[in-house]
Amino acid sequence: MQEQQVIVYTQPGCGPCAAEKEFLAKHGIDFEERDIRENPEYVRELLELGAQATPTTLVGETVVMGFDRAKLSELLDL
Repeated sequence: MQEQQVIVYTQPGCGPCAAEKEFLAKHGIDFEERDIRENPEYVRELLELGAQATPTTLVGETVVMGFDRAKLSELLDL
């Protein structure tokens, strides 16, 4: 049962971003996608999280940099 909000910072042409979105969808995880190319505010948010690349995922208050399948599975009880 998913209780934590999941936000994924992505950008077009990002292979790991596409793989992570597919992974989350396959496991029935609802997430908000924030495309850093569409909104400069998302770039600022990404930098404030200490990240400089996509995908960067916020699971509740935990930041996951890159598509870290094991970490996401742990955080989301998959």
